[in-house]
Amino acid sequence: MRFRTGNYARAVADPPVTSPLPARVALRRTLTLRSSALRRLARDAELGWFVGLIAMSGVILGFSIAFPRSWPLGGYVVPLLLAMNVLSARRVVLLEVVVAACLIVTLTKIHLLGFRWVGAVVLVVVGIIVLWQAVYRSRLGVASGRGESMLVDLRDRLAFQGQLPALPRNWHAEAVMRSAGGASFAGDFIVAAKTDNGRRLEVVVVDVSGKGIDAGTRSLLLSGAFGGLLGALPRQDFLPAANQYLLRQDWREGFATAVHLAVDLASGEFEVRAAGHPPAVQFHAGSGRWSVYWTEGPVLGVVNAASYTVQRGQLLLGDVLLLYTDGVVETAQRDIRFGIDKLVGEAERLVRRGWDGAAERLVTSMRSESDDRAIFLLNRR
Repeated sequence: MRFRTGNYARAVADPPVTSPLPARVALRRTLTLRSSALRRLARDAELGWFVGLIAMSGVILGFSIAFPRSWPLGGYVVPLLLAMNVLSARRVVLLEVVVAACLIVTLTKIHLLGFRWVGAVVLVVVGIIVLWQAVYRSRLGVASGRGESMLVDLRDRLAFQGQLPALPRNWHAEAVMRSAGGASFAGDFIVAAKTDNGRRLEVVVVDVSGKGIDAGTRSLLLSGAFGGLLGALPRQDFLPAANQYLLRQDWREGFATAVHLAVDLASGEFEVRAAGHPPAVQFHAGSGRWSVYWTEGPVLGVVNAASYTVQRGQLLLGDVLLLYTDGVVETAQRDIRFGIDKLVGEAERLVRRGWDGAAERLVTSMRSESDDRAIFLLNRR
């Protein structure tokens, strides 16, 4: 593996007269040492917590013996709860052995009343719960609470995929995503990129089967894959390639709907293709009318060698184009066509107020919180 960063990039551009091998070896050693240092730092931090919690257990034992009538047995809960969040499963077991030994010593040194026996039983139950939680987390292969930090990082990366690129001053775009039940992960996501040397904006709005946390991991995987495909293929090949990608995953719930938009930022001409997805909607500022672009194409991940039709149009000054998922317009009591009419009616109220913050207001006004929702709005000023 070659690393073309930092000093090595300069070594490649201007190699020494003797041989470039020492520079490569030196860089590899530096990267290896740096990685090893980070791993060692993580291990040392956990070891420090382990030693500190053992010391805390000893201090609690001393106070329990020194003040047998006033010091509560529940003090041993503190190191156990801290261990659940900062130690690996193996060290949690060792700490629980230490705490159990301290508890036994405490019980032999003090006279227990009835209510204090209840405290001892509660402490044992807490220890069992802490041990079960530590073993459960160990399946992820990371120690302690670092698994939660990984989930936070995954959530942030999914949100980062939905950030829109900087557009010319005469273009305004907004993207809003909401998860069912207010969860951090959602089955709906938006990926956008400028292609053709910044002359074109391509956006894909995707609705993965499932909702909330159940669909969040698949959304994360697909957002990365679709972000790589966006702009790397001709526009007409994006949805077929995305369809083949989902078929290769062979998921039980492996389907998704998507709408793909490509806009020429100079002329405003656009192409929109959909894979089993609700149609794009355009507001024509000149006439005050709305157009709905129905396209044909199966959902992604179901049919092999699928084909997708295209609708073409143009965004003139003041025009607005809306892309959205079915959670915005469809509910158990509302058909998708009535939902689109309701969305158009809500958007009509925003024409005079302007389109700044309109995507947020539309998501809020549709009030379909039982499903994931996503809206992309593009306005040519």
